[in-house]
Amino acid sequence: MTYLAVSIGSETVDAAVEQIREAKKAGAEMLELRTDYLAGCDVQKVRSVLAAGRKTGLPVIVTCRDAAQGGAAELSVEQRAQLLAEAIAAGADFVDCEFDNFSGDTRDKVKAALANRPKAGLILSAHDFAGPFADPAKLYNEIIRAELWAIPKVVYKANHINDCFAAIDVLLHGDREAIVLCMGASGLITRVLSKKLGGFATFASLDASCATAPGQLSIGELKGLYRWDEIGESTEVFGVIGSPIGHSMSPAVFNACFEAGEIGALYLPLLVEGEKPSFDEFMNNVIVRGGGGGTGGGLGFGGFSVTIPHKTHALDFVNGAGEFVEPLAVTIGAVNTLKIGFGGIVSGYNTDYAGARDALTAAMGIGPHDLHNVKVAVVGAGGAARAVVAGLADVGARLTIYNRTISKARDLAGEFKCRYAALPDLATLDARVLINCTSIGMSPDADATPVPSEFIKKDMVVFDTVYNPLETRLLKESRAAGAKCISGVEMFIRQAMAQYKIFIGAEPDEDVMRAAVCERLG
Repeated sequence: MTYLAVSIGSETVDAAVEQIREAKKAGAEMLELRTDYLAGCDVQKVRSVLAAGRKTGLPVIVTCRDAAQGGAAELSVEQRAQLLAEAIAAGADFVDCEFDNFSGDTRDKVKAALANRPKAGLILSAHDFAGPFADPAKLYNEIIRAELWAIPKVVYKANHINDCFAAIDVLLHGDREAIVLCMGASGLITRVLSKKLGGFATFASLDASCATAPGQLSIGELKGLYRWDEIGESTEVFGVIGSPIGHSMSPAVFNACFEAGEIGALYLPLLVEGEKPSFDEFMNNVIVRGGGGGTGGGLGFGGFSVTIPHKTHALDFVNGAGEFVEPLAVTIGAVNTLKIGFGGIVSGYNTDYAGARDALTAAMGIGPHDLHNVKVAVVGAGGAARAVVAGLADVGARLTIYNRTISKARDLAGEFKCRYAALPDLATLDARVLINCTSIGMSPDADATPVPSEFIKKDMVVFDTVYNPLETRLLKESRAAGAKCISGVEMFIRQAMAQYKIFIGAEPDEDVMRAAVCERLG
């Protein structure tokens, strides 16, 4: 069993007792009492907090962390050793002592206390808040050699997601219970997948304000968003690769669909910073550790959504491996979906064009080929516009690209054999469909619009690919003019549905997906 341990760090006994009650109510499977947070910590305060923890019936770890390894108080080695020994005597299930300090008098006191309570356990820990240990596996083995029956705990800050794989390898290849985690935003993958990899515990907070380590997730996030209770050895893992990634709606959307469909899968946000070499390193790290689904052992990644800035990197990666790329993705020059098959075979797709086209045709009540010869004005000439133009050109729509930089509009139009014009030419707009593919009007600049309201006509269909806010100024003014409006949420949902089918091989519940998006956007 991998325990979901909630860390309790409060300055007063009363506040700690209240946190303990809340943790139990929230579904904690274990408690970590960070006694170094208690102001004026002494034996009596430790006993009081421990008594409250034991009343919950949950296993309890008592920790009195050294300030050099993240502790909240400057207590001497002797004081901390005495507090741990007293905690063992008072009924703690485990105590956590820093490996660096486990020698001499500290070792003697803790081992003497443990000898009187054979059922109590010892965690020997090592932390580095600056960056990765030089060799986590070597450190893990050193802890085991020092105390064969102790649970090794190796925790360090991941400065990049690729720093996490050395920690993951310790759990993949270890032969005993261990706690191996990475701190920081890049370390999320280790905190969630600890259960799949058979770690002894992962640590959560009650909420962000109660976190006792950088990047520590809340118990609500782990049990709700990341489906902690459903994670097992055979869980298939998916995720969205990007930088930044914290704003992504995809984890909430896909995990809600997995939950509704009772699918043994999990979807994570994956902060992959840097350019193509970092992206390639991440992909290779995943593949060599067992990509291709949960039943294949190892990490069990089945695929990824890909967002800024890695869509071209994803295309180059699949091309470089000599594996399948959807032809229209090659034409667009970007891949936003990667599927990992058995043996680590990677396929690349682009669902952005289909998402935009399907959102448009669904709103208009027509099929894709009914867009043939329909006049469409596309505002913008960037990555979003490229996907939209490719999808519409593929079915023969009559496209005109409008852009502030006329050379970019000309280049894109030349590739797809359509017309182009400068933004001021929107004044003479003659199109049935208008699509905004710029970021103008996106929150927080929600008062901006790419197209003046006087250019909107009653019989138009106006599609804004921006989805935050749900109704942009362009859509509000278009609705007021009597035009038919399509929100960028529709494009997001349609492209996500196409990704889900690539990942799982079945259609998702559209209503579940839509509800998750709307809840996420408030």
